[in-house]
Amino acid sequence: MERRCDVLVVGCGMSGLGAAIRMAMYGLRVLIVEKHNAPGGLNGFYYKAGRKLDVGLHAMTNFAAAGVKGPLNKLYRQLRIRPEEFALCPQLGSRISFPGAELRFGNGIALLESEVERLFPARIDSFRALVRMVEAHDALDTSRPQAGPARARIHELLGDPLLAEMILCPLFFYGSAAEDDIDFDQFCILFRALYLEGFARPFEGVRRIVRVLLDKYRALGGERLMKCGVKRLLADSGRVQGAELEDGSTVIADKVISSAGADETFALLGGEVDCSAASCAGLPRLSFVEHMACFAAQPQELGWKDTIVFFNDSERLQYRRPEGPVDTRSGVICIPNNYDFGQERMDEGMLRVTALASHAAWTGADPEPYEAMKADCADRMLHRAFGLLPGGEGALAGAELTFRDTFTPRTIEKFTWHIGGGVYGSPRKLRDGRTPIENLYVCGTDQGFLGIVGALLGGISMANSHVLSRV
Repeated sequence: MERRCDVLVVGCGMSGLGAAIRMAMYGLRVLIVEKHNAPGGLNGFYYKAGRKLDVGLHAMTNFAAAGVKGPLNKLYRQLRIRPEEFALCPQLGSRISFPGAELRFGNGIALLESEVERLFPARIDSFRALVRMVEAHDALDTSRPQAGPARARIHELLGDPLLAEMILCPLFFYGSAAEDDIDFDQFCILFRALYLEGFARPFEGVRRIVRVLLDKYRALGGERLMKCGVKRLLADSGRVQGAELEDGSTVIADKVISSAGADETFALLGGEVDCSAASCAGLPRLSFVEHMACFAAQPQELGWKDTIVFFNDSERLQYRRPEGPVDTRSGVICIPNNYDFGQERMDEGMLRVTALASHAAWTGADPEPYEAMKADCADRMLHRAFGLLPGGEGALAGAELTFRDTFTPRTIEKFTWHIGGGVYGSPRKLRDGRTPIENLYVCGTDQGFLGIVGALLGGISMANSHVLSRV
């Protein structure tokens, strides 16, 4: 069987959906092929024990009120989505917790700025200078190379090691693909997304976002094939002609946009084209363990008022692959109940704890030791989280646990097919999406756009730059 389309999109994650919807809006024949049985990619969802559980969604970043200039409202305009369709509810408030120091922040810079002035009064002018620098930096300019590492630059500007590390911590965990550092463009994107704009979430979680996007795509006549991955990309004379799919069928396409990851996409060419100059093979990929625990009580009843807590147990953050299965010295605690949902209320309280993990430790384990590792890491992560929340670890004994689940680098690799279970892809990004193949482009993680809003805009930018500009 042979299909024909104008553009083949590999992957039904956020960036693939963004690209596909944008192109379908202009009457192009677009086909999405997805290896998994569920859409959303790294920001999808699944069902277990009667519960609908988000994958990856702690928060949608870049929150902004309707009409305010910024990435979120640009996304609405580009995809012709009304803000009420996403139904985003703002966070209650988050914090960064280091030994002997805590910084609270909310949506917009005002609270964080006042906290910096309270805790680091001598460095408030430096912090304000950093804010101005981020506001002036065009991190989305894909025509130039990456701007280089940010950590030393931020330390020099802020002039206080603890303040610098506290500001960097959430940005590392929400988007750095590099060990112990972050690219300056990524730093600026994330600083704006987390601190200048902020967090929000639909009451239904990521399912709401995915449903809106799929309904939009279907209404525009877009097609998708689920549980049908690409077996190989068909290339000849420096161009890709289409793809052979795992069901044995063939798709002929004028252009291909892949959200599978750069090296993952190059592997589909089967060595027929030399992609070594653009390849990131051998570079480390960072992965995580996440544990989800549900409780009979609501978090507010337990005294937990934070939306998200970013934590580290020393004055300097060690952000790298651990030697063991998980590193609980630092990480993220997310409480999905703690958004301004108005009168709506979740059935259970939920806690999500995320920490850096070793892909090698998890993929090398046999089934029985693997399950034992999961249980051990889950307990360690839960105890770590309770130790940082009001009531301390003693509150765990009185909390009625109703459900627990854990996903690991092995889970991530199984369902996303990302090399090494890499959540943020390769440290080196193909910012303009171009590959050694004339009509093959990448979007998403290895393009360098971050978060749900960033991923969608990344896909849109590839559609605009490489397809629609030539229609």
